[in-house]
Amino acid sequence: MPDLPGWRKIKYEEDLDPGFADEIASIPGGEHLFNCIQCGTCSGMCPLSPEMDYTPRRIIAMIRAGFRREVLSSYTCWLCASCYSCAVECPKNVKITDIMYAAKRLAIREGVAPSRFPISVLAREFFNQVHSKGRTNEGRLIMRLYMKSNPLKALKQASMGLKLWMQGRISIGSESIKRKEELHKLLGAIETERMVQKRDVVTHKEAR
Repeated sequence: MPDLPGWRKIKYEEDLDPGFADEIASIPGGEHLFNCIQCGTCSGMCPLSPEMDYTPRRIIAMIRAGFRREVLSSYTCWLCASCYSCAVECPKNVKITDIMYAAKRLAIREGVAPSRFPISVLAREFFNQVHSKGRTNEGRLIMRLYMKSNPLKALKQASMGLKLWMQGRISIGSESIKRKEELHKLLGAIETERMVQKRDVVTHKEAR
């Protein structure tokens, strides 16, 4: 059957991830995920919900239903402006903005974030620079952002970039901290802790 406007393909239970909601709930800020009563206050308060492929209310419902791939590959969490209007007005104290951050981290880690969407590209490149050098360089970050999202736009901004470089406002050089191994050890410890939490979530789920 051909896809029609507004058509949603049938989703079978075997395609869902039953542990997805528990995984999100185990991340700091996501502990009130199951308190959501689907009132729609978050979607009504969000200034960017008309531009999202799924509204915040729907994202919460999809997370709890196990739609892992659809949630992590959507544009919704990347369009979140972190204004916290949804969290402030939520009658059940669901930290929706923090849940959006959790979805972003998982999307980057699993490589399913929108590939050429500027916001997700910027987040990935920023993390990669900090992870490899311990610092970030704005000039290199901007160049990699344009080259991986919209190379033609880089040509349009070239004259402005040249002026900023000549005035010493941006640099194309690379800086690095001295003891990078300590940073990698810290990040490794965080990743290990995350894996332990995920394992505990799976174990708890299987024990139900």
